[in-house]
Amino acid sequence: MTELENCMESLITIFHRYADEDGDGQTLSKKELSKLIETELPTFLKAQNNPKVVDEIRNDLDLNGDSKVEFQEFLSLVVGLSIACEKCFVLHSQKKGKK
Repeated sequence: MTELENCMESLITIFHRYADEDGDGQTLSKKELSKLIETELPTFLKAQNNPKVVDEIRNDLDLNGDSKVEFQEFLSLVVGLSIACEKCFVLHSQKKGKK
C-alpha cells in the first residue's frame, strides 16, 4: 500500500476502534469521541486555551443532531485540523527559507 493508502486505513481503523467501545461500531458516542480526541490528539488539546474545547468540537461535529458522530462527521475534524496544520507547515517552511 502507498503512504496515503496507509493513512486512510489508519483513519478508518482509529475511528472504528473507538466506535466499537460501546458495541455500536458505526458511530462515536460523546464519551467515545472525547476519549478519541484526548488520546489521539493530545498535542492539539494542550495548545488550546479553552477547557471546553472537546465539548465544542463534539457539538460542531454532530451535524445531524443525533448526539453521535458518524465517520463522515469525524472526517470533518480531521480535515479541519489538517488544513490548519498545513498552514502552519507552510509558514514554518517560508520562515526557514528566509534564513
